[in-house]
Amino acid sequence: MIFRQLFDPGSSTYTYLLAERAGGEALLLDPVFENTDQYVQLLNELDVRLVLAVDTHIHADHVTALGRLQQRTDCATAMGEKSVAECVSVRFREGETLNVDKLRLDVLYTPGHTDDSYSFVLPDRVFTGDTLLIRGTGRTDFQNGDPGAQYDSLFNKLLRLPPDTLVYPAHDYKGMMVSTIGEELQHNPRLQVESRQAYIDQMNALNLEAPELMDIAVPANRECGLKSAA
Repeated sequence: MIFRQLFDPGSSTYTYLLAERAGGEALLLDPVFENTDQYVQLLNELDVRLVLAVDTHIHADHVTALGRLQQRTDCATAMGEKSVAECVSVRFREGETLNVDKLRLDVLYTPGHTDDSYSFVLPDRVFTGDTLLIRGTGRTDFQNGDPGAQYDSLFNKLLRLPPDTLVYPAHDYKGMMVSTIGEELQHNPRLQVESRQAYIDQMNALNLEAPELMDIAVPANRECGLKSAA
């Protein structure tokens, strides 16, 4: 498998490129608008053809490259069925798979950070978006976030994956690139709670400032990032 983890320093966003083989099809997960040229160059260098660009949810801290990648590569664009973005060409739901040649990414609906958050599972790894971060979890105080729903997504879905499952989040702010489910169960301070209500209380007490680009990013991302290109 071809796998690349790319980092955007401005928004601390991880973008993931996956392909089964050189000369085959590729998928980009959570691409950032400003990095489109980098993605296209890398696709050419690795000799893969982008067939699907995916966002785990409508991001509030950066503008997506979904629309621009569709224009540049003629790929399909995809978000979950719960997303209010009307611009995508593919909608997925829990229980379905995203297929790239012989790679099969199982779709999990993992709301809480937002109400349109999804995660994607391969046999050895999971892409968790902003639901499960390394030693943290995504905030739940905007875009119909819900700490109770996030607790359910974490403890009833993601954390039930095998302990050695690699965890690849959509962001990291401390230089961590990958973790495992077992590590997060043991060391993630947000997960050391005794009950669902304790998790809700913990998240409701965070009192975080709004993302700096939220008023720009959210409207743009509902249009697959193309609004920002005007």
